[in-house]
Amino acid sequence: MLTTEFLIATLFNLGMNIFQTLIALVVGILMLQWIDKKLLKTLDIEDELQKGNVAVAIFASTILVFVAVIIAFGLRG
Repeated sequence: MLTTEFLIATLFNLGMNIFQTLIALVVGILMLQWIDKKLLKTLDIEDELQKGNVAVAIFASTILVFVAVIIAFGLRG
């Protein structure tokens, strides 16, 4: 009986962590799209990457690391 309660609590906690991670990921993607549309109107990230712009590559990789950190903290609980 105690094992069943522990398993249910663990599965509930895992479900809540995954749900929070998904919400954070969706919010992060929406904010990145907003930043791209509103703040970076004159900058095309893909075009600049093809030109070899290192600063844009660092910026894009920083965004990816930020999203990965959000997902990692969400799964860790």
